[in-house]
Amino acid sequence: MPSFDEVLKEAGEFGRFQKRVFFLLSQTGITFSSLFASVVFLGRAPDNFWCRIPGAAELSEQCGWTLEEERNFTVLPLHPGNESISGECERLDVTWDTSVSCTSPLARYGNRSTGNLPLAPCHGNWVYEQPHSSIVSEYDLVCGDAWMLDLSQAILNLGFLAGAFILGYAADRYGRILIYLLSCLGVGICGIIVAFSPNFTVFLIFRFLQGMFGKGTWMTCYVIVTEIVGSDQRIVGIVIQIFFTLGIIILPGIAYLIPTWQGIQLAISLPNFLFLLYYWVVPESPRWLLTRKKGEKALKIMRNIAKHNGKFLSPHYSEITISNEEVSNPSFLDLVRTPQMRRNTLILMYAWFTSALIYQGLVMRLGIIGGNLYLDFFISGAVELPAAFLIIVTIDRIGRRLPFAMSNIVASIACLITAFLPEDILWLKTTVATLGRLSITIAFEVVYLVNSELYPTTLRNFGVSLCSSLCDLGGIIAPFLLFRLAAIWLELPLIIFSILAAVCGLLVLLLPETKGISLPETVDDVEQLPSHFGKCGKRRKHPDTNSYI
Repeated sequence: MPSFDEVLKEAGEFGRFQKRVFFLLSQTGITFSSLFASVVFLGRAPDNFWCRIPGAAELSEQCGWTLEEERNFTVLPLHPGNESISGECERLDVTWDTSVSCTSPLARYGNRSTGNLPLAPCHGNWVYEQPHSSIVSEYDLVCGDAWMLDLSQAILNLGFLAGAFILGYAADRYGRILIYLLSCLGVGICGIIVAFSPNFTVFLIFRFLQGMFGKGTWMTCYVIVTEIVGSDQRIVGIVIQIFFTLGIIILPGIAYLIPTWQGIQLAISLPNFLFLLYYWVVPESPRWLLTRKKGEKALKIMRNIAKHNGKFLSPHYSEITISNEEVSNPSFLDLVRTPQMRRNTLILMYAWFTSALIYQGLVMRLGIIGGNLYLDFFISGAVELPAAFLIIVTIDRIGRRLPFAMSNIVASIACLITAFLPEDILWLKTTVATLGRLSITIAFEVVYLVNSELYPTTLRNFGVSLCSSLCDLGGIIAPFLLFRLAAIWLELPLIIFSILAAVCGLLVLLLPETKGISLPETVDDVEQLPSHFGKCGKRRKHPDTNSYI
């Protein structure tokens, strides 16, 4: 009886069928990255807003003021007395008298400076020039409540974290494609509810759920793609990252064309319903079916793959062999029970955490260069495109481990140099920081591929989901780490980033090299992977000893 990899090679390791499935599932990267970065446009700060005084409606009706005249008479008088007060978060706490003159409602206070008049904080009486342009103006996330915008992004990352655990586990137990389709449905439904949330609490609840299901779509589609191609074609795990970057590049165009946050939210959520059509064109992972003792279904799918690829499987194949390792519900203990698995898991968790924290930290530090949000965001996304191409041209030539380590080391050096470059050579400082971002992007993309290659089929989806959950933790911590340390010394975060990246670069050298090696099917396969330096070619089991040669 042939092994799965032998059948896959005969059916075609990356033929027409796999290319079609890869292209279809890659579209998930566009919608997921749009969800990931959408807060930039959903939470845009309003261009102009001000605090409306109590009883303003009655005053305006009595004097026949327009909204602009109301602002001129009740807010602008703050400026002559105190230039630091803009009228956005505070208002004059006085009795307004229009009985004498509607054009001088403060006449009763004579020549007193408005700087000497009492002030009161504004509570829920803001007026916006564009009231539905963002969630900030929709839910009054300004002044003392401005921190709630950060909370909304933290809640999304918590959803990603929950999705990594819950849906990662579910995909290993109930199937990749089933969880993928349910996740797509969940993202679409939750996205619609988010767009029409009656209050901020409902917004946060379904923002969390959309993040959870969004993580389910992204991680599961990634695992499906890597499990249906041959060991020499797993570079598709890197190529799929290009579609994530395309989502980042497309998002500002969507936001530019759609003026309201509800429209943007719907534009990035509704396409997920189209992915439900994949039920008829994307099969269950045959590798997963084999681990669940469903060999007949797996063989049927492999014959279909061969047919679409113009190949032919021997009619004598009645079963595909897999290890006799017992299939059980995955748990964290399965990832740390044996020495090699334990070392891989701990290093990968740290690599995920470090990559996410440094990546988001550098993005926030570089900020938006210039005044055009849409153009600057587009350019910042385009910077990431070379990362995937650099990986593609190197990873199958020199392996995974060295580019993984070097990208972290270069990021570390770039952060350290940037920290000590003087401010008067801003162009050089920005260029070196951008090099750091490019390097950490490479590390971020390589960890996706390496993670999926270092776990057996029975634990792959759960292992990738669990380790990548540290990415979400890093995303939650990054803004707090950046801004708190920057308050002490502006460049201190870069020093921390440099240390974290340097340690990561050294640790990943301890991982096994997986270039050209078949995906491990069992924990024993992982334990047999070489972890020393040297040439690592394809390995196979000896027919008599069952050991690797």
